[in-house]
Amino acid sequence: MGSFSIWHWLIVLLIVVLIFGTKKLRNIGEDLGGAVKGFKDGMKGAEEPQKQVGHDSKIIEGEVKEKSQTKV
Repeated sequence: MGSFSIWHWLIVLLIVVLIFGTKKLRNIGEDLGGAVKGFKDGMKGAEEPQKQVGHDSKIIEGEVKEKSQTKV
C-alpha cells in the first residue's frame, strides 16, 4: 500500500461527484469561499480601529462675523 497516484485521486473525485452532484459541490465551494472572505474581513477589521469617515463628510471652516437681519 504505497502512495496514491493521480488515477486513484481521479476515481475518488468521480465517486464524490456521483454521490453529491455538481450543483451541491458548487454550493459548498461558494459557502466555503464566502466564509473565508468573511473571516479575512473580520480579521482586517480587528487590526484597524474604526477611523473611517463617511465619503460624503466635508469639513467647512469659517467664522460668523455678524448676523444680518433683513426685513421684507
